[in-house]
Amino acid sequence: MTANTPTLLVVEDDAIVRMLIVDVLEELEYKVLEADSSEQALAILKNENQHINLMMTDVGLPVMDGQELASQARLLRPGLPILFASGYAENIDVPEGMHLIGKPFSIDQLRDKVKGILDNA
Repeated sequence: MTANTPTLLVVEDDAIVRMLIVDVLEELEYKVLEADSSEQALAILKNENQHINLMMTDVGLPVMDGQELASQARLLRPGLPILFASGYAENIDVPEGMHLIGKPFSIDQLRDKVKGILDNA
């Protein structure tokens, strides 16, 4: 990885799903930060020294769901690209400038979605 390697924050409360997503993204040569809750993600987002190019979050998080987290993330980091992951994609209202990938997704779908978002950021 180089200094120009994009950094992604993955927020997923299911440890196995998070591990799989992180493994795939690292295989694709992204730097990946992990959070298992909205609270942990917000702590990472509040660290002004930590650059983040994209936040990928599960919609169905406990305490503060992914959409609430996205709103808080945008207050801390205006313009941060956000990718929602959901098994209930048809029920999600995606705000402008944010993106959605339906679970389950393939490695190719994840790769293409992340690359497309980062290329247009």
